[in-house]
Amino acid sequence: MKIIDGGLDDERVVALLRHHHATCRAVTPVGSAHALDLSGLRVPAIRFWSAWDGDTVLGVGALKTLSPDHGELKSMHTTEAARRRGVGSAMVRHIVEAGRARSMRRLSLETGSFDFFAPARALYARHGFVACGPFGDYRADPNSTFMTLAL
Repeated sequence: MKIIDGGLDDERVVALLRHHHATCRAVTPVGSAHALDLSGLRVPAIRFWSAWDGDTVLGVGALKTLSPDHGELKSMHTTEAARRRGVGSAMVRHIVEAGRARSMRRLSLETGSFDFFAPARALYARHGFVACGPFGDYRADPNSTFMTLAL
Protein backbone atom coordinates (compact mmCIF):
# COMPACT_ATOMS: atom_id res chain seq x y z
CA MET A 1 0.00 0.00 0.00
CA LYS A 2 1.16 3.50 -0.86
CA ILE A 3 -0.35 6.76 0.41
CA ILE A 4 0.03 9.66 -2.01
CA ASP A 5 -0.67 13.36 -1.80
CA GLY A 6 -3.78 14.24 -3.79
CA GLY A 7 -6.01 12.22 -6.05
CA LEU A 8 -8.99 14.54 -6.32
CA ASP A 9 -8.70 14.52 -10.12
CA ASP A 10 -8.67 10.72 -10.39
CA GLU A 11 -12.10 9.28 -11.26
CA ARG A 12 -11.51 6.27 -8.96
CA VAL A 13 -10.96 8.59 -6.02
CA VAL A 14 -13.88 10.78 -7.06
CA ALA A 15 -16.16 7.72 -7.17
CA LEU A 16 -15.04 6.67 -3.67
CA LEU A 17 -15.60 10.18 -2.31
CA ARG A 18 -19.05 10.37 -3.89
CA HIS A 19 -19.91 7.04 -2.27
CA HIS A 20 -18.57 8.28 1.09
CA HIS A 21 -20.53 11.53 0.88
CA ALA A 22 -23.76 9.82 -0.21
CA THR A 23 -23.47 7.13 2.48
CA CYS A 24 -22.84 9.67 5.25
CA ARG A 25 -25.79 11.77 4.09
CA ALA A 26 -28.04 8.71 3.83
CA VAL A 27 -27.38 7.39 7.35
CA THR A 28 -27.13 10.72 9.20
CA PRO A 29 -30.08 12.93 10.14
CA VAL A 30 -30.45 16.16 8.17
CA GLY A 31 -28.30 18.90 9.67
CA SER A 32 -25.92 16.47 11.36
CA ALA A 33 -23.86 15.24 8.37
CA HIS A 34 -20.51 16.98 8.00
CA ALA A 35 -18.90 14.95 5.19
CA LEU A 36 -17.29 17.23 2.62
CA ASP A 37 -18.09 17.00 -1.07
CA LEU A 38 -15.41 17.47 -3.74
CA SER A 39 -15.63 21.25 -3.72
CA GLY A 40 -15.27 21.25 0.06
CA LEU A 41 -12.06 19.24 -0.24
CA ARG A 42 -10.58 21.57 -2.87
CA VAL A 43 -9.88 24.47 -0.53
CA PRO A 44 -6.43 25.74 0.53
CA ALA A 45 -6.98 24.79 4.19
CA ILE A 46 -7.29 21.08 3.30
CA ARG A 47 -4.57 18.61 2.39
CA PHE A 48 -5.89 15.40 0.87
CA TRP A 49 -4.36 11.91 0.48
CA SER A 50 -5.37 8.69 -1.21
CA ALA A 51 -4.18 5.16 -0.43
CA TRP A 52 -3.41 2.75 -3.27
CA ASP A 53 -2.52 -0.85 -3.99
CA GLY A 54 -1.17 -0.62 -7.53
CA ASP A 55 -4.00 0.87 -9.60
CA THR A 56 -6.66 0.20 -6.97
CA VAL A 57 -7.74 2.98 -4.62
CA LEU A 58 -8.10 1.67 -1.07
CA GLY A 59 -9.02 4.72 0.95
CA VAL A 60 -8.85 8.45 1.46
CA GLY A 61 -8.29 10.97 4.22
CA ALA A 62 -7.67 14.67 4.71
CA LEU A 63 -6.29 17.19 7.17
CA LYS A 64 -8.02 20.55 7.55
CA THR A 65 -6.06 23.37 9.16
CA LEU A 66 -8.25 25.06 11.77
CA SER A 67 -5.44 27.21 13.21
CA PRO A 68 -1.64 27.01 13.11
CA ASP A 69 -1.65 24.54 16.01
CA HIS A 70 -4.98 22.72 15.51
CA GLY A 71 -6.05 20.45 12.67
CA GLU A 72 -9.12 18.40 11.88
CA LEU A 73 -9.07 14.88 10.46
CA LYS A 74 -11.63 14.83 7.61
CA SER A 75 -13.05 12.56 4.91
CA MET A 76 -11.66 9.26 6.19
CA HIS A 77 -13.06 6.38 4.16
CA THR A 78 -11.81 2.92 3.23
CA THR A 79 -13.32 0.87 0.42
CA GLU A 80 -15.43 -2.07 1.54
CA ALA A 81 -13.00 -4.54 -0.09
CA ALA A 82 -10.01 -3.05 1.77
CA ARG A 83 -11.52 -2.93 5.26
CA ARG A 84 -9.77 -4.76 8.09
CA ARG A 85 -6.49 -4.65 6.15
CA GLY A 86 -4.92 -1.72 8.03
CA VAL A 87 -5.75 0.97 5.48
CA GLY A 88 -7.63 3.18 7.95
CA SER A 89 -4.88 2.84 10.57
CA ALA A 90 -2.21 3.70 8.01
CA MET A 91 -4.16 6.78 6.92
CA VAL A 92 -4.71 7.95 10.51
CA ARG A 93 -0.98 7.56 11.23
CA HIS A 94 -0.16 9.44 8.02
CA ILE A 95 -2.45 12.33 8.93
CA VAL A 96 -1.15 12.46 12.50
CA GLU A 97 2.43 12.66 11.17
CA ALA A 98 1.39 15.41 8.73
CA GLY A 99 -0.07 17.37 11.64
CA ARG A 100 3.13 16.95 13.62
CA ALA A 101 5.21 18.03 10.62
CA ARG A 102 3.14 21.23 10.53
CA SER A 103 3.84 21.77 14.26
CA MET A 104 0.20 21.26 15.16
CA ARG A 105 -0.36 20.49 18.82
CA ARG A 106 -3.81 18.94 18.45
CA LEU A 107 -5.92 17.05 15.94
CA SER A 108 -9.68 16.76 16.34
CA LEU A 109 -12.47 15.05 14.44
CA GLU A 110 -16.23 14.71 14.26
CA THR A 111 -17.97 11.44 13.48
CA GLY A 112 -21.40 9.97 14.02
CA SER A 113 -22.55 8.93 17.48
CA PHE A 114 -24.71 5.99 16.41
CA ASP A 115 -23.90 2.32 15.68
CA PHE A 116 -23.07 2.79 11.98
CA PHE A 117 -20.01 4.85 13.01
CA ALA A 118 -18.88 2.55 15.88
CA PRO A 119 -16.02 1.07 13.80
CA ALA A 120 -14.74 4.58 13.02
CA ARG A 121 -14.86 5.62 16.67
CA ALA A 122 -13.00 2.43 17.64
CA LEU A 123 -10.33 3.11 15.00
CA TYR A 124 -9.74 6.62 16.28
CA ALA A 125 -9.68 5.46 19.91
CA ARG A 126 -7.03 2.83 19.03
CA HIS A 127 -4.87 5.71 17.81
CA GLY A 128 -5.26 7.72 21.01
CA PHE A 129 -8.17 9.99 20.17
CA VAL A 130 -10.39 10.70 23.18
CA ALA A 131 -13.82 12.26 23.54
CA CYS A 132 -14.01 16.05 23.64
CA GLY A 133 -16.56 18.78 23.17
CA PRO A 134 -17.40 20.55 19.93
CA PHE A 135 -14.55 22.49 18.31
CA GLY A 136 -14.22 24.98 15.47
CA ASP A 137 -17.64 25.77 13.98
CA TYR A 138 -19.31 22.62 15.34
CA ARG A 139 -22.12 22.79 17.87
CA ALA A 140 -23.27 20.18 20.37
CA ASP A 141 -25.31 17.56 18.52
CA PRO A 142 -26.58 14.21 19.86
CA ASN A 143 -25.78 12.70 16.45
CA SER A 144 -22.10 13.68 16.64
CA THR A 145 -19.12 12.38 18.56
CA PHE A 146 -16.15 14.73 18.88
CA MET A 147 -12.68 13.36 19.54
CA THR A 148 -9.22 14.89 19.93
CA LEU A 149 -5.58 13.85 20.07
CA ALA A 150 -2.76 15.85 21.64
CA LEU A 151 0.33 15.75 19.42
